[in-house]
Amino acid sequence: MLDISLKQVQALSFGFLVVLTGGSWLIMSWFFAQSVLVGGVIAIASFFSSHRDIASFLKTFEPPEEGKEKEKKGSVKSVYIIKFWLRLALIAVVLLLFIRSGKADVIGLLLGLSTVVFAIILTTLSVAGRYFLSRKG
Repeated sequence: MLDISLKQVQALSFGFLVVLTGGSWLIMSWFFAQSVLVGGVIAIASFFSSHRDIASFLKTFEPPEEGKEKEKKGSVKSVYIIKFWLRLALIAVVLLLFIRSGKADVIGLLLGLSTVVFAIILTTLSVAGRYFLSRKG
């Protein structure tokens, strides 16, 4: 059985963030590196907040424990959708404030925001490689 671990994605995200921030500091400037760091922290925080919300949403599909009444799926779905849009709006406002104030480089922010994407791609390639290498025949 192939296991896609969110802990692996988390570790890779932080690893990419450290490498990209350090590399940016050495190659570009500390200002650019700070922008990468801010973007990466925003992306990682959003990813794990989304994971927590999705996990709680999926729990609504499990049978209720004995003696407890099950929550209505519609209300949980609405809360999930509202949280999603609020999180997206908060990220947009924070990024806008950093860009408008001149305290962040746009390219650096984008590079930082990509850390989770890099981690997911690497994890996916790793799992796909293990799958194809473990096939017999």
